[in-house]
Amino acid sequence: MSKKKIAAIITEYRPKSHADVVVTKFLKGFPIDAGFFAPRVDLVSMYIDQFPDSDISRQIAAEHDVPIFTSIPKALTLGGKELAVDGVLLIGEHGDYAWNEKEQHLYPRRFFMEQICGVLATSGRGVPIFNDKHLSYNWPDAKWMYDRARQLNAPFMAGSSLPLGWRSPWLEHELETPIEEAVAIGFSGLDIYGAHTLEVLQCMVERRVGGETGVSAVTCLEGDAVWQAANQGLWSRELAEAACACIENKPEGSMEDHCENPALFLIEYRDGLKGAVLMLNGYVQDLAYAARGDGQTQACEFYLQGHGGPDGAYAHFSYLSLNVEEMFLTGQPSYPVERTLLTSGVLEAALTSRHQGHSRLKTDWLDVVYRSYEKLPWRPTGPRPTGACLDPWPPTD
Repeated sequence: MSKKKIAAIITEYRPKSHADVVVTKFLKGFPIDAGFFAPRVDLVSMYIDQFPDSDISRQIAAEHDVPIFTSIPKALTLGGKELAVDGVLLIGEHGDYAWNEKEQHLYPRRFFMEQICGVLATSGRGVPIFNDKHLSYNWPDAKWMYDRARQLNAPFMAGSSLPLGWRSPWLEHELETPIEEAVAIGFSGLDIYGAHTLEVLQCMVERRVGGETGVSAVTCLEGDAVWQAANQGLWSRELAEAACACIENKPEGSMEDHCENPALFLIEYRDGLKGAVLMLNGYVQDLAYAARGDGQTQACEFYLQGHGGPDGAYAHFSYLSLNVEEMFLTGQPSYPVERTLLTSGVLEAALTSRHQGHSRLKTDWLDVVYRSYEKLPWRPTGPRPTGACLDPWPPTD
């Protein structure tokens, strides 16, 4: 039986880019704790939007005999007139694209999705699509991507690798867990890592009693206003400290001692859950989570692997990619795309709040309702990477 054929639609493909840590695995294989897993699908075509000086797409494509086409439709039809692949990787991260006044990077994910869905529509066949990271920098485009995939009966997954990282100590809420308040800790830029930190929060709280109900309001605060908000009870200092206590790599002292300009997303869920994303540049370089419910506090670090070997394993992307591959094989998403739809909308709302003077923004449109899946097909279960992912690529003859 022939393997499923996959096309990769990419902004740019350079060392350590998202294309490298995802698409390369679909060509070379997936190193994880349990061993090294060869691809079960065939990557048969690529479209590359930009070729920086550090481009590696041409070299890798030649090594694996994968053609690079000059348009998205040609990559999906393999140069013909109708859809000729069984799944699509949309890797719209990195590249020379503009920023807007809200400091959002304007990646062309909706435009790529429009081209992909155009070929699916005219061919009369929906195939699985994976969109790397959040859907779009604006809600109308994100919602359009979600709705269009549903309209075409195209199984759809999206999101970052953060929910697929190791957790120290291991923590995953049972479905229907009571959660009253939760905090996720992050760092780096609000656009690039705000998305990651929101996914840390959302992949955990979506498992609460009743499932996800959506978000009614979002506020972004910065600087001293963040600490003042804690004093006012708008976010829990106790939960933030519990989350940070799980992070091994941080300096002695308090968060105020090291973080000169904290940032905070206050997230008011429609069912009353209080959520917060706390960005602590200068204090941490890892992500963490803590929640309180039924009188108990639970916390963990979300641990991501660094280079791991001579070529770089980044094996959290292996777990992400294996779950995407599972969708390509079964036609069933490994986890709900609604998670990424909601975090896309919350991120835009937070950056809009910031741009509008840190005002509270009501988000009636974020009425995203869904339930988490019980278990992922592929996931790490330990606190740190082990096994094959420490030496990612088997020797070749």
